[in-house]
Amino acid sequence: MNPPEFDRYADSYRRLHAENIRITGEAPDYFARYKALHASRLAANGLPVRRVLDFGCGIGTATPFLREYFPDCEITGTDVSPASLDIAREHAGSAAKFLVMTEDAIPAGDGTFGLAFVSCVLHHMPADRHASMLREIRRVMAPGALLAVYEHNPWNPLTVRAVKACEFDENAVLIPAPRMKQTAQAVGFGRPRTQFIVFYPNPLRFLRWSEPLLAWLPLGAQYCVTAVR
Repeated sequence: MNPPEFDRYADSYRRLHAENIRITGEAPDYFARYKALHASRLAANGLPVRRVLDFGCGIGTATPFLREYFPDCEITGTDVSPASLDIAREHAGSAAKFLVMTEDAIPAGDGTFGLAFVSCVLHHMPADRHASMLREIRRVMAPGALLAVYEHNPWNPLTVRAVKACEFDENAVLIPAPRMKQTAQAVGFGRPRTQFIVFYPNPLRFLRWSEPLLAWLPLGAQYCVTAVR
């Protein structure tokens, strides 16, 4: 996740993403809404959330949905790509604030956020940086705050195929769910849990009611590792 790489794709990100997931029959907003809603349901079972961190927010795809599902919260997006954040600010207006972060540090004080939403970011980083980045995310979370890390599932062959075909994922290395869970626990997060998500493409959308029942099945297109600060 380096600034030049994602600055290069800032203007074309939405188009490239839409082309890449066309096989699902859905647009990028479907997946952004899905995860924001999923995170809000998870957060409802914990401490009240007043501030949400959208870590690695890119062009702000999730911003309108985080605003929708966390209506009373302050939303802060961070990213290493200034060009992506310019687009996020233009589209979000007053719905959120956006801060440029460095490769190693989030520009926020200790214990600031009640929820850290990390959506398909860490696979863009070298594996030896995952622990230090999660440790930095933990630093800016309040005691009892919820971490929700969403990642592509390398055990799903269609996901692997889509990532390999995606231009801005050329340097991505997918992370198995057990490794992500283990890393979160190793840096001090408690009660780590894995849920698999996104099982059905649009033609099978009539089956989506059953997805919460399949959270244990490691065949979802993505997964979510949650843990508590």
